[in-house]
Amino acid sequence: MCHRCMPRTGGEGVDVLYGMLKHVLAGPALRVAFHPWVEGADNIPTDGAAILASNHLSFSDSVFLPLVIRRRITFLAKSEYFTGTGVKGRVTASIFRGAGQVPVDRSGGRSADDAISTGVEVLGEGHLLGIYPEGTRSPDGRLYRGRVGVARMALEAKVPVVPIAMIGTDKVQPPGQVRPNLGRVGMRIGEPLDFTRYEGMESDRLVLRAVTDEIMYAILALSDQEYVDIYASTQKSRLAKQARETAADESGAEPS
Repeated sequence: MCHRCMPRTGGEGVDVLYGMLKHVLAGPALRVAFHPWVEGADNIPTDGAAILASNHLSFSDSVFLPLVIRRRITFLAKSEYFTGTGVKGRVTASIFRGAGQVPVDRSGGRSADDAISTGVEVLGEGHLLGIYPEGTRSPDGRLYRGRVGVARMALEAKVPVVPIAMIGTDKVQPPGQVRPNLGRVGMRIGEPLDFTRYEGMESDRLVLRAVTDEIMYAILALSDQEYVDIYASTQKSRLAKQARETAADESGAEPS
């Protein structure tokens, strides 16, 4: 999907719905049920663009983080959230669109460049952009290697990156579980990272890797997770293969 065809994030209607979801419809119930806590909220810029780079433990990360931050956050949400069918799919799409979230195609190749361009456009409009540098949810609660798209956006848009650690969201809503468990979640927000020293070097792969690793180490310091220097998607593929082999062994069939 071309980023030029994607919906804009601004507009009074979007701001009104975002406020209703946060303060009237979902927000109060979530606060009562999960008592979210936050450390370092003052590290979020009060105005201007910035990237909020967080670890990714659960689908609910994108629910709880906006709950404790005053400014509206725009996430680059995978396009599947906007194309679901049935009642659940239509409701999910309506909420994501109404709250100003932006769909991106994450299938790789050209779509990755389009997603980065979309992120830079959002930042160019002065918004806060929420990003999960791992690219997908952690399969086991550990912190995985970051993808360099976050560095490209930061350098191209010339904005700071605020590291964030989500705490306990994987216990409240483990991957694959629809109905959340009762529990308490938290967020630790670190000081903004300034990468202006790399201005004009957004095409240098070594610089992009260095910037991304600095962001991930900042998240690691906040989260106290174990760090794994491979991509989360790689680990998911390995786990899926192991599951197939185990199933094949138990059934006596050849693994596919």
